[in-house]
Amino acid sequence: MKRLKITNDHGWTPRTLRKQERKIKDASLRARVTAVRLVMEGYLGKDVAKMIHLCRQSVALYVSRFNEGGLDRLLDRRLPPGRMPFLTEEQQQEIRQLVLTTTPVEVGWGIASSWNTRLLQSYIQHTYGVSMSREGIRKLLHRLRLSWTRPTYKLVKGNPEHQAAFQKELEFIKKN
Repeated sequence: MKRLKITNDHGWTPRTLRKQERKIKDASLRARVTAVRLVMEGYLGKDVAKMIHLCRQSVALYVSRFNEGGLDRLLDRRLPPGRMPFLTEEQQQEIRQLVLTTTPVEVGWGIASSWNTRLLQSYIQHTYGVSMSREGIRKLLHRLRLSWTRPTYKLVKGNPEHQAAFQKELEFIKKN
């Protein structure tokens, strides 16, 4: 097994790395710096892994990252990009506008007066050729900051003059 070496110390010494360790609050990042410091002090990679309870491959990875770009590269924690979304950003905005501005009847998609995940699922399948689960559509709508609301009812027996007067008074209150 090859011994781990710090090929480029980037101006860091074991002493300055120890000072840097004390400043780092995140335990996993602190373990990275500790692993590099211990290798710099001459410990074997497998011994360092045992001391700080890591896998020896992780120690080797941390040393190679430190050799590449110093402490900045070692502490860089970019998350993996993740799975590509089913719909593009433009398609998602089209769905948002569709839900906000139209009803399924206006688009010619059923007889329902409001959108639901079942209708959107068939609309997305037909329009974009993408098959999404209803839960995936619900999460998409949540990411688009859309929420389900119940339609309000109308008072059929209400007095139209009283309702008009109330509307005027409400508009006046809103202006002030």
